[in-house]
Amino acid sequence: MWNRNFLMVVIGQIISLFGNAILRFALPLYLLSETGSAALFGVVSACAFIPMIVLSPVGGILADRVNKRNIMVILDFSTALLILGVILFLGKMNLVVLLLGTMFLLYGIQGAYQPAVQASIPALLEEVHIMQGNAVINLVSSFSGLVGPVVGGALFAFYGIMPILYVSVVCFLLSAIMEICIDIPYEKKQTQGNIFAIGFGDLKESFHYMQKEQPLIIKFSLAIAGINMILSALVIIGLPVIVTQILTFDSDTANRLYGYAEGIMAMGSLCGGLGAGILSGKMKTRNGYLLVFYDALTLIPIGLALLLPMSAMTSYSIIMVSCFIMMFLATLFSIQLMAYLQIIVPANLIGKVISCAMCIGMCASPIGQAIYGALFEGLRENIYLIFFAVTILTATLALALKKSFAELELLKA
Repeated sequence: MWNRNFLMVVIGQIISLFGNAILRFALPLYLLSETGSAALFGVVSACAFIPMIVLSPVGGILADRVNKRNIMVILDFSTALLILGVILFLGKMNLVVLLLGTMFLLYGIQGAYQPAVQASIPALLEEVHIMQGNAVINLVSSFSGLVGPVVGGALFAFYGIMPILYVSVVCFLLSAIMEICIDIPYEKKQTQGNIFAIGFGDLKESFHYMQKEQPLIIKFSLAIAGINMILSALVIIGLPVIVTQILTFDSDTANRLYGYAEGIMAMGSLCGGLGAGILSGKMKTRNGYLLVFYDALTLIPIGLALLLPMSAMTSYSIIMVSCFIMMFLATLFSIQLMAYLQIIVPANLIGKVISCAMCIGMCASPIGQAIYGALFEGLRENIYLIFFAVTILTATLALALKKSFAELELLKA
C-alpha cells in the first residue's frame, strides 16, 4: 500500500490539513471573542459553509477530468495567497466582512480540494487496500485536527491571531511544493461543448447513477445531511460557546481549553481511524446504524453536565470524554461508508459521485448552524434541553437507517 505517490499524498495532506486546522479553529474563535455574539458566530459559520457545499460537485467534476495533482497544488497555493491577503487587511477593514469573506473562500477551496484527494485513493491503491487507505487519510486529518487546535489555542491565548496566520501560510506553501512531485495516473478525457454544458452533463450523469442504479447512495447522503444538521452542527456551534462563554473560565483559560477540546475531538477521530484500519475486515455492514445510535447516547452526559450543579472543570471533563467517544464512533461510520462508496462506484464516475454525495450530505449543515446559533443565544440558561432533544432526534434517525444498512450488505455480497 505504501507506494511513493500515496506516501507523498499523505505527507502533503499532513502539512496542508495542519494549516487548515489552525485556521478553521482560530478564525471563528477570533470572531466570537471579538464580538461575544453566539448568534453572529452561528450565522457566519453557516454562511461560510455554503461555498463548500456548492464547490464540492465542481471539485468532483474536476477530479474526473483534470490531473488530481494539479488541483491540489493550485488550491494550496491559492489558500496561501488568501491568508496573505488576510494578514494585509486585518485591522484595516470591517472584521466581520473580512472573516466572513475569508472563511467563505477557505471553505470553498476545501470543498473543491477533498474530492480530488478522495478520488486519487482508488487510482493509487488496489481495491483490497482502499479501506485502509481511507483510514490513513482520515488519520492524517485527525492528527492535524489534534495538533492544530492545541497549537492554535496556545498561540491564540498568548500571542493573538497573527502568528497563526503566518504559520498557516508556510504550511500551504510547503504542501503545494510537496504535491508537485506526486504522480497520479491520469487519462485526459475528450470534451464537447463549453464548460457549463460539460459540468451540467457530468452532474446529470452522476445524479442519474445515484437515483437509478445505486439509490442507496441517495438514501445515505440524505441521512448524513440529517446527521450533519442535527448532530454535527450542534458540536460546531455549541462547543466553543459552552467552553468560552457558558463555563466560568477566564478568557485566556477558556481559549486554551477550547483548543484542547478540539484536540481531544481530533484524538477521538484519530482513534476511530486506527480502529477502522484494524477492524476493516471485521466490521459488519448491517450494524453500521448502531454507530449513529451510540453517537446519540454520548449527548446525554453532556446535557447532564450542563444541568447538574458541578464545577466548571468537572463539567468540562465530562463534555470532553463524551466528545472523544462521539468522534471515535463518527469516524468509524464515515470511513466505513466512504470505503463502500469507492468500491461500488465505477472509476469513471467516482469523483463526481463522491462529490455529489458529499454535497447532499453537507447541504443541511449551514441550516443547523444558524439554528443552533440562535438557540444557544436564546436558551443560554437552559442549554441542556438542546442536548436532550438532539439525543432523541439522532437516535430516531439511526434506527431509521437499519433497513438501508441491511440492503447495503446484500449489495456488497
